[in-house]
Amino acid sequence: MKILAIVGLPGSGKTTAIENIKDLGIVVTMGDIIRDEAKRRNIEPSGVNLGKIALELRKSEGMGIIAKKCVDLIIKLKGEIIFIDGIRSLAEVNIFRKFWKFPIIAIIVDEKKRLERLFKRSRSDDPKNLEELKERDTRELKFGLDKVLKEADYKIKNNSTVDDLKKKTRDLVLKVIQNY
Repeated sequence: MKILAIVGLPGSGKTTAIENIKDLGIVVTMGDIIRDEAKRRNIEPSGVNLGKIALELRKSEGMGIIAKKCVDLIIKLKGEIIFIDGIRSLAEVNIFRKFWKFPIIAIIVDEKKRLERLFKRSRSDDPKNLEELKERDTRELKFGLDKVLKEADYKIKNNSTVDDLKKKTRDLVLKVIQNY
């Protein structure tokens, strides 16, 4: 089993990148664990609510709880190639690395570009203005995402076009899989 993690701040292009490579493997989205928990609790999946649930789970069950839930899922999947979408902390990296050695690919983009993209995609948990974006970034970075981004094995700069991101991502992932 080959594992690759794709990380980045909200609006960085993670979803677009992963959509472009999902034919190469199975995608496990860590945020789905939080969205499923919101659904189970009958709570609207807004950015604020999902953030509260994520904080609550991490506070009550440890910083690696979401990764632990994903490990169970990945083991059951038994896929040849698994892409993990949404690691937020080194604690989560360490949980996964107890089971697998894997590279981390970070998608990096300027704040202004991210905000434009988030406004366009309009997911229920997306920020509606710059203040909400900064609040969400603060929350994500508080989990330790900044450290994960810094320690990424590969970085893709995504300030250009969607096609450019897709090409860069696919080329890099194919190279990484081949040399894994």
